[in-house]
Amino acid sequence: MSLPRVLTVAGSDSGGGAGIQADLKTMLALGVHGMSVITAVTAQNSLGVQGAWELPVAAVRAQYRSVVDDIGVQAVKTGMLASAELVEAVAELISGTDAPAVVDPVGVSKHGDPLLAASALDSVRTKLLPVATVATPNLDEVAQLTGVRVQSEDDLRRAADAVLAYGPRWVLIKGGHLAGEAVDLLTDGADEYRLRAPRHDNRHTHGTGCTLASAVASGLAKGLSVPEAVTAAKEYVTGAIAAGFALGAGIGPVDHGWRFRA
Repeated sequence: MSLPRVLTVAGSDSGGGAGIQADLKTMLALGVHGMSVITAVTAQNSLGVQGAWELPVAAVRAQYRSVVDDIGVQAVKTGMLASAELVEAVAELISGTDAPAVVDPVGVSKHGDPLLAASALDSVRTKLLPVATVATPNLDEVAQLTGVRVQSEDDLRRAADAVLAYGPRWVLIKGGHLAGEAVDLLTDGADEYRLRAPRHDNRHTHGTGCTLASAVASGLAKGLSVPEAVTAAKEYVTGAIAAGFALGAGIGPVDHGWRFRA
């Protein structure tokens, strides 16, 4: 048996709800073999991020080459990259890898803690987004990267076009922060899909973005098209949000194993 292989390049979340930990749980749940390149270590729990330490570029390169050159990958997913130096190194590595790449341009944590240096934004725009098969920004990240502020569903296409201008093949604008139904917009500039799901009254949503991007990468590794992979990922993460559970004194995580318990 040979499982599809997915590599996550992201930061570690010591609380287990987001980052590398969420990515690997998602990949296991969706039937692919998950591998990791750790870019940063965070001291993090349900209340927020108490500290973050990025790894040297050489360590990130070595992890990436170790996995890709021996094991190979069918998809790559990026999350927290912390600095301009790491963003540029990872973009270079991805550009030399024959596999689709899902870029989650992580800027801040669920609690509002910064996870990307302001000086790295231009590197995300000019180096990382151009190598993305799919970029998956939330509304705060759209504003951070493009200056476009989404107030309603009518603004989603304008936001998508602003991100597409930086070069990703597809963009998935996550509208979860809007009021009402949870609607996301997927487009490559020509085709457009609006993915809708009921909004669940559950505050325990830590790791939603990491989980969605990892689910998309898992679908691509299985050979699904981008619209098919995103649709399946949306269904999976909606169930994970509905089953999110309390952990610690703050915001708990989504339940990556909800299908096993359904």
